Amino acid sequence: QVQLVESGGGLAQAGGSLRLACAASGFSRSTVGWFRQAPGKEREFVAAIPPSGESTFYADSVKGRFTISRDNAKNTVYLQMSSLKPEDTAVYRCAADSSGTYFYTERVSTYDYWGQGTQVTVSS
Repeated sequence: QVQLVESGGGLAQAGGSLRLACAASGFSRSTVGWFRQAPGKEREFVAAIPPSGESTFYADSVKGRFTISRDNAKNTVYLQMSSLKPEDTAVYRCAADSSGTYFYTERVSTYDYWGQGTQVTVSS
């Protein structure tokens, strides 16, 4: 079983940066994704990374501003967020696909384990 715990959220000004971390036990063979959900909106895919960490996949809305990475030795996946915008405000959750495949990574249904989430608020 994979347990995920996010950290690093908080308040940032527009144009600023934050780094989120997703710590987990037993997910070195899992694809990990980041999703976000703003009030009144559906959960939205942000980024994903396969077990090897050799490739990454981003939503168009964050491409060039966010970077996903992982350190399997530390059982942690990171989401470095730069050039933040007020529309990035949301609860961010990491998720793990224990199958280890790297298909349909933008789909919520792909993932079988989820963290509780961390709030990110960007002020203008």
